[in-house]
Amino acid sequence: MRTKLIIPAIVLCLIYPLTLTAQKETRREGHVVGFIIENGDTLFVSSIPAIYVYNRDKRKKDKEWREFYKTVHNFARAYPFALQARERMDTADSILAVSNFTPRERERFLAKTERNLFAEFEGPLRKLTFTQGRILLRLIDREIGQTSYAVVKNYRGGLTAAFWQGVAKIFGADMKKPYDKYGEDKLLEELVQMYHDGRFYYLYFSLFGSPKDSNISPYGTRRTN
Repeated sequence: MRTKLIIPAIVLCLIYPLTLTAQKETRREGHVVGFIIENGDTLFVSSIPAIYVYNRDKRKKDKEWREFYKTVHNFARAYPFALQARERMDTADSILAVSNFTPRERERFLAKTERNLFAEFEGPLRKLTFTQGRILLRLIDREIGQTSYAVVKNYRGGLTAAFWQGVAKIFGADMKKPYDKYGEDKLLEELVQMYHDGRFYYLYFSLFGSPKDSNISPYGTRRTN
């Protein structure tokens, strides 16, 4: 029985300031392709995206391979939430910048948003393990450009941030620790780059089979549906 994650669920809900409304798109069937004419014949031309096949790196020892295997799985579970956090933060910062909220109105806005976000995200986030939660905190730092501690402090105040930092440390997490793409977080950074250019899908498929999460696709974050 794996340990369920509670703290990152609360932290992530605290830093989610707005629930976005999905936008409907009208999509046409088919797609536009180029063509060339040779000797009077019209030939349609379309590019086929590269396909990547990953095998086990024989240079990795069994322990190293198991750690890599687990990290890929945990990253796949955590990173989509980090991307959502970045999207919500960008939108919320824009709203707060133009709304001219009084301190009381700002507090009400954040409190209402907290309640809505807990209702929407608490269930999925509780299914994460502690390891996935720690990875999520690292990736939130990467996407937002500031640590989870700084985010909570900015939105909810220093006392609240200090409290959650103390709780997080009980579970082996550190909300103040910055993301280090050249050091401790080098592997996570490599997976992020693979996610954005579509290679992560093939890596995941090679290890685990077809992903259930629709966010993991050959198009990375460029997925449109």
